[in-house]
Amino acid sequence: MYAYDIQSHRVESRHLPAREVLVATPPGYTSEGDRRYPVLYMQDGQNLFGDAASPVSGRGWRLDGSASALIRQGAIKPVILVGIPNAGDQRADEYTPTRSEDGLRGGNAAAYGRMLLEEIKALVDRKYRTRPDRAHTGLGGSSFGALISLYLGLNHPDVFGKLALLSLACAWNERYVLDMLDGLTAKPETRIWLDFGTRENDGILRCNPAIRDALMAKGWVLGSDLKYSEVEGAEHTEDAWAERVPLFLGYLFPASA
Repeated sequence: MYAYDIQSHRVESRHLPAREVLVATPPGYTSEGDRRYPVLYMQDGQNLFGDAASPVSGRGWRLDGSASALIRQGAIKPVILVGIPNAGDQRADEYTPTRSEDGLRGGNAAAYGRMLLEEIKALVDRKYRTRPDRAHTGLGGSSFGALISLYLGLNHPDVFGKLALLSLACAWNERYVLDMLDGLTAKPETRIWLDFGTRENDGILRCNPAIRDALMAKGWVLGSDLKYSEVEGAEHTEDAWAERVPLFLGYLFPASA
C-alpha cells in the first residue's frame, strides 16, 4: 500500500519527561535501501497522524495521508515525518521561552530544545536514513507549537533550514519574539511558512502581521523565502491546520527543488 509506516520510539530525556516519539517513513523507504531523506520535526505529535488522535478535539492533521498523496502526485519529495508529543499539562511550559505574566507557567523552551536536538534528532539520525544537514531539516507546529518552532529555528539556524509556523501564538510574549528577530546579527538562510486564520483570537490576528513585518525587515522576501497567508474564515482547530498541510509541505519540500 502506498502509505507511510509509523514507528514509535520511547525517548528518555535528561532534560524533560520521557515521551513516545513517532517516526513516519515515506512510501518506498524500505525498498530503496540506499536513499536518504529530508526530515520534518513537528510538535504536538499525538495530533498529527490519522484523524482521531487529538486528546482535545478527537481529530488529527492527517499529515501522513496528505504527504503520501503529494508524493504520489509528484508534488513533494519523500520526507520522513517525526511527531514529538507534547507533555499534556506541561505543554505551555515546554513550548514557551519566557514565563507568563503571573509567573506560573512557561519558560522551558531551552530545555525542550536540548531534548529535541541532543536526544530526539540524534536518535532519528542514528536509526533512519536521514539527510541531517540544515537544508534538509524542517521544524514546525501550530499555536504554541509554532512559537517553539520559531524560537528554536532562530536559535539553531545551523540545524533547521525550514520552518512551518501555523497560527503562531506570538502574543504569549510578543515583545520577546520581536526582540529576538530584531537581535539577529545576520539573516539565516531559513525558508519560512507563516499563516493564520481570520477567525482566530485577537492576539494571533494582531501579532502575526507584526512577525511578518519583522522578518521582512531582516531580509526575508515574500514569495521567495517567506510565505505568508491569512486564511479567510479559518479557526484555531486541527481541522483548519489539516487543510493547510498540503500547502506548507509543498512550499517547504517541493519536488522540483
